Amino acid sequence: MKIALCQINTIIGDFLNNKQKIVDWYKKAEADGADLVIFPELCLVGYPPLDLVEKKEFRDAAASAAKEIASVTRSTGLIFGSICEGDNNTGTDIHNSAFLCYDGRIQFIQHKSLIPNYDVFDEMRYFDPSREVDVHEFKGEKLGVSICEDIWNDEDYWYKRRYVNDPIQDLLKKGATLLVNISASPYAYGKREDRRKMLTVLTQKDNIPLAYVCCTGAQTDLIFDGASMCFDSKGNLTALGKSFQEDYLIWDSLAAADPITKVEGEFEEEVLNALIYGVREYSEKMNLPKAIVGLSGGMDSAMVTYIAVQALGKENVHVVLMPSKYSSSGSIDDSMHLIKNLGISYDEVSITPVFNSVLNVVEPLFENLPEGVTEENIQVRIRAVYLMALSNKFGYLLLSTGNKSEMGVGYCTLYGDMCGGLAVIADVYKTDIYRIANYINREQIIIPQNIIDKAPSAELKPGQTDQDFLPPYEFLDKILRMYLEENKEVKEISEIMGDCELVKRVLRLVDKNEFKRKQAAPALRVSRKAFGFGRRYPIVQGWRR
Repeated sequence: MKIALCQINTIIGDFLNNKQKIVDWYKKAEADGADLVIFPELCLVGYPPLDLVEKKEFRDAAASAAKEIASVTRSTGLIFGSICEGDNNTGTDIHNSAFLCYDGRIQFIQHKSLIPNYDVFDEMRYFDPSREVDVHEFKGEKLGVSICEDIWNDEDYWYKRRYVNDPIQDLLKKGATLLVNISASPYAYGKREDRRKMLTVLTQKDNIPLAYVCCTGAQTDLIFDGASMCFDSKGNLTALGKSFQEDYLIWDSLAAADPITKVEGEFEEEVLNALIYGVREYSEKMNLPKAIVGLSGGMDSAMVTYIAVQALGKENVHVVLMPSKYSSSGSIDDSMHLIKNLGISYDEVSITPVFNSVLNVVEPLFENLPEGVTEENIQVRIRAVYLMALSNKFGYLLLSTGNKSEMGVGYCTLYGDMCGGLAVIADVYKTDIYRIANYINREQIIIPQNIIDKAPSAELKPGQTDQDFLPPYEFLDKILRMYLEENKEVKEISEIMGDCELVKRVLRLVDKNEFKRKQAAPALRVSRKAFGFGRRYPIVQGWRR
């Protein structure tokens, strides 16, 4: 069977745009002689639609659009994802479904069986699971259609499974001769290779070909990398979609092809591409074509500026230098070198006059108390006022520059450096920022070497460095990675690190700074466990206090 995989990028709730894209790509595949054309999970409504699903008007619009799409079909089959409303008044009675259409109407609907409720997924809030799965005979094949999570529960691959039932095995028992999986699987580094291994085991063991189509694009913090995959009945990956862009490929389920073994690049390349894609997508879908960054001369703001330029073009990125009396001349020089290397516009405005004025006003209120973190935070918040004013006046998207290490332990200022519409690198550890910077500079120096080499500092008091407050980043990041992503606790981390008090201190900082992260801008997700919706912890709590 010739199957066209349409790896499209849709917009949540934009039925007109999404419907037209499905129709246009279907007609292209039909003209190319495809027997079946498949689109990603919930592509008609966009993924994830969240509480829009609870609106009757939204559900009715989805149903109407689905019928309109079906009406254009002829003998070439079409499978696309959307929502489907039942009439039994039990549960939500709404389903995440795959629609199979041909000859002008919807011929078959398969609901999703496994409804995820972990990490960034909260589908149980909206969708009821399918009560059964079935195959559909089409052009000499018995199609076994499944949706995303349905295929992530193979007992021969997973040491521990999330679900008792396995929809894929049920489809095979009912005689499926060809598997189709439509997906909207959020990106995280390493996940693409996991997917390849898992689907290889499944198709090889069951001796059945598989067409897996995944959406691409970004929806706020979630990035979808595409990389659709097709496997022959021997478990060989024989077709692979492009990453971080729309793609169209036609795959013959019986044709021989050389196996593809490499599906993922190196960490630095992959994560950098994902972040650039995420910024570009947010900018385009929010209709905010220009970005502004507060450029400090440090590593983080330099990285965010570089990413913004790659995503939006140098003509659409503006930076602001906001020195204080504590700013070093080196920081200004380093910033100017980066500005020249990237060819971007800039303004320079000192915060010192405003800072001094604020101190004069509040000095009587502080009753001659010694200076400390309060005065440091005032400086950061003055910078935020400048940046937000420029954002408001000129329509810039303000990109915040905090990394995952800082966000983890609260080494950031509410209503200061946390201000922004999008947190670009808040899911990237500080040590990994340096790795990516060296990757960027692999052929020519773009990020000035002095920015990479110098000790990181907020420059809010004389001689300050990050390590005045934090352990060295190589130790901090190792602890954070074990705690946040590997779910290890004090004892196990301490045995590895050899310093129980340090581990306790770091974990206390993580736990007590949840209130800051709850107020942070959306963070582009590139790891298995990012701050935000996928990591939900209480603010008011007594654990480890």
